[in-house]
Amino acid sequence: MKAAIPKEYQPYLRIGTCSWKYDSWKGLYYEKGKNYRPNDYLTDYAKHLSSVEIDQWFWSLFPGGVKLPEARTVKAYAESVPDDFIFTVKAPNSLTLTHFYSKQPSQYADFAGQPNSLFLSNELLEQFLERLSPLGKKLGPIMFQFEYLNKKKMPSKEAFFERFQEFMDRALKGFQYAIETRNPNYLAPPFFDFLKEHKLGYVYLEGYYMPHIGEVFNKFNPETADFSIIRLHGGDRLEMEIETGGNWSQVIAPKPKGLKAAARIIRENRNRKVLTFLNINNHFEGSAPLTVQRFLDVL
Repeated sequence: MKAAIPKEYQPYLRIGTCSWKYDSWKGLYYEKGKNYRPNDYLTDYAKHLSSVEIDQWFWSLFPGGVKLPEARTVKAYAESVPDDFIFTVKAPNSLTLTHFYSKQPSQYADFAGQPNSLFLSNELLEQFLERLSPLGKKLGPIMFQFEYLNKKKMPSKEAFFERFQEFMDRALKGFQYAIETRNPNYLAPPFFDFLKEHKLGYVYLEGYYMPHIGEVFNKFNPETADFSIIRLHGGDRLEMEIETGGNWSQVIAPKPKGLKAAARIIRENRNRKVLTFLNINNHFEGSAPLTVQRFLDVL
């Protein structure tokens, strides 16, 4: 049964989870006792929600080369959902990392912390979007998730704006692009003006030491494009994984403040006819499907 989004919100709200392949969702979105093959999950998931976030293609930068989505996987995802379903997709970290991660396997130790020559590469973005072409009209926003950019990685927010503007000027048109920053100091009028100028969606991030989304909304009330994204992500992933034991079937850390803030942002977006994608992670409260229902109760 589809999530019961109130009628007045339906044109302006898409609710999804961050990924979907969890056996512990049996009894919530999936059938108990059913032996699920990899593609069965998405088919049953789409009976409940009309959107999902794909984050698996984010992990793409490796010393041995870049890993992009396989055509057969993209095609399978497209064929697993109805025509009105929407995928929000995290862009590959090979596009958004200025440097290789500092932790590398011993045989690739020389790559640790080295500059990434593919950072904001338009050629790589085009290759990525070509791989996504089987999604067709089911492809929603492409999210560029940046890690915390210290002075070594990016000397200033002005330098970031300049570099990203060059990237956007050459980026393929006809797609929805959005930015998620993990630099609290970037959140200032020039940042939101930059997004608005380029019609880039803003990604509200609840978690990862970023300001509470309600505080960002109160201070800036950003309207940068005809859509925005709220990611209810949570804090310490490892702590939640230990607490749940990988069983994502119960709410173990309720966060009503985040739910109320998300509802308030979505109400305002509806009033100004802005579409909101609400993406909910298991790590936020312990069970994304149950958080979906808790959010709808708040809304």
